[in-house]
Amino acid sequence: MSRPLHRGAPAIRVTSSSNDLLDSQVKEQTEKEELDRNQSSHSRHRLTMLLLKSSLVVIVILALTGSFWWTLSISTSSRGHIYHSSRRLQEQLVSDLWDIGELSFGTSRMKEIEFCPGELENYIPCFNVSENLDSGFSDGNEYDRVCRQGSRQNCLVLPPMNYKIPLRWPTGRDIIWVANVKITGQEVFTSGSLTKRMMMLEEEQISFRSASLMFDGVEDYSHQIAEMIGLRNESNFIQAGIRTILDIGCGYGSFGAHLFSEQILTICIANYESSGSQVQLTLERGLPAMIGSFSSKQLPYPSLSFDLLHCARCGIDWDKKDGTFLIEVDRVLRPGGYFVWTSPLINVQSSLRNKEKQKRWNFVRDFAENLCWELMSQQDETVVWKKTSKKTCYNSRKSGSGPSICSKVQDVEFPYYRPLQNCIGGMHSRRWVPIEERATWPSRSNLNRSELALYGLHLDELNEDTANYRIIVRNYWSLLSPLIFSDHPKRPGDEDPSPPYNMLRNVLDMNARYGGLNAALLEARKSVWVMNVVPTTGPKYLPLILDRGYFGVLHDWCEAFPTYPRTYDMVHAEGLLSLESSQHWRCTMVDIFTEIDRMLRPEGWIIIRDTALLIDSARVLTRRLKWEARVIEIESNNDERLLICQKPFFKRQPS
Repeated sequence: MSRPLHRGAPAIRVTSSSNDLLDSQVKEQTEKEELDRNQSSHSRHRLTMLLLKSSLVVIVILALTGSFWWTLSISTSSRGHIYHSSRRLQEQLVSDLWDIGELSFGTSRMKEIEFCPGELENYIPCFNVSENLDSGFSDGNEYDRVCRQGSRQNCLVLPPMNYKIPLRWPTGRDIIWVANVKITGQEVFTSGSLTKRMMMLEEEQISFRSASLMFDGVEDYSHQIAEMIGLRNESNFIQAGIRTILDIGCGYGSFGAHLFSEQILTICIANYESSGSQVQLTLERGLPAMIGSFSSKQLPYPSLSFDLLHCARCGIDWDKKDGTFLIEVDRVLRPGGYFVWTSPLINVQSSLRNKEKQKRWNFVRDFAENLCWELMSQQDETVVWKKTSKKTCYNSRKSGSGPSICSKVQDVEFPYYRPLQNCIGGMHSRRWVPIEERATWPSRSNLNRSELALYGLHLDELNEDTANYRIIVRNYWSLLSPLIFSDHPKRPGDEDPSPPYNMLRNVLDMNARYGGLNAALLEARKSVWVMNVVPTTGPKYLPLILDRGYFGVLHDWCEAFPTYPRTYDMVHAEGLLSLESSQHWRCTMVDIFTEIDRMLRPEGWIIIRDTALLIDSARVLTRRLKWEARVIEIESNNDERLLICQKPFFKRQPS
């Protein structure tokens, strides 16, 4: 069914070339038939294209050579205008060569991308435990992320049999469809993690409970942690400077789900699991999560990123590898931040009866002291440490009593899966600010001039970015809502129905810059959380995003993102294609788009904002991906366009 666009969206209009879905399908069918009829002349056509491309290359070389001598005689005052025009000519040339390349490949290039085999319904490139074991990985390293050459398969991942669109937030937080995740009844009933036990299997659904006969409940547990820190209850976390929490081995996210109502942002990380995945179920509930491992590499977060780290029976042996895992915790923990650990190893009475347990506990306790952590409280199986706020503590330690401080060369603020370090990081960062001295949430999101100066930004730049994204989010919501509600009857002249605040939940921003989209969505009171991704090839503003109280991660988009298929409701990419184009396309646009398709839920949305030439090229590719796509002109900027796409819901057929 053709779905009309919103008629009143400000500063945006539909291009005359944007046909409805039925016309598009007819046109595509006609194009395919015409290509089939011309198949016999492809050999001559390819030869012609090759000669044409060679001629264009020669012309470009002659033109660039001539233009070099010509520009030497141009006055300084006119060079800026000439450069802008030259830039547009170069972009047009790139577009022409792209189109010629598409034609020269003929039918093979225009062929639709095939669906993946059924066994790849939970396919995650770069995570292959069996292949890692065959390569000699062991001692937990088999769960490492390894992006091998050729590990990516450019096919479209189909959902499982009986897959259903997730329930909207907040209902979807407590109830998910069993068919949407890979988990067995045995895994539901026998899982040993603290927060895994708070769920019930009910026919086609899994229901998560805040209380359980097997445990006092997440609310009581959170209240206990708050008291151990010295607070009245968990509602005082914000006042204590706690906004962002990294939950290691989170079970199925119940700890973070409870704290969300207190405006605490909790991100779950856990190892890759082929079945019963903590990350997959947490994301299915509409809670932040990604695959991450403490086995051998640093996490893709800057130093000094989180206010609290939490591990409740998370399965990590903190006493192994000479305390290297604890050093990584210290690196990502902000000064004055907290590390909360719940484990049977901490139980004093149990440890006294078991010398091996006592030895392991003593190692962790002593190592934490040498990291300048203060043991604040120990109750039953839970212990809370507080990281020092003063750098002088490290110099006051006894000689040789703990890990050394990293040198400037070792202390990389933006590590991207580097090997774990055995020295204390973050000490050379200008962002060493205790959490109690930072503004509390939500004031934290509006950094002042001195704070922005750490990132080389002016207040006017951030304010302009914020104002732009307010308008952008309003336009996005206006454009998406009639597409979603187009099946509703509407009388002529009536306004489109107002979109609900919970239209989307899991949002991924592929090129987040300062976190402007995240800020605007929260300000507009949309019920979303945003995975802010900063590309490794772009400006490194990830610390700024984290310091604003949002969540973010460093990533190379020529590699697979560490998440399961079908985990995001919307993927946003502003300027990403231009960024990759400036890097001479280290990977193809097909690679990037098939990865977007893998991450996106059925009936999910893709919004791409970029130059008109790149959007036109991307529009051609959407046909191969079977996406419904529309190109939108931006009246305020003739050089840019929007590409809005929706991923269809293709149901798997019984074999």
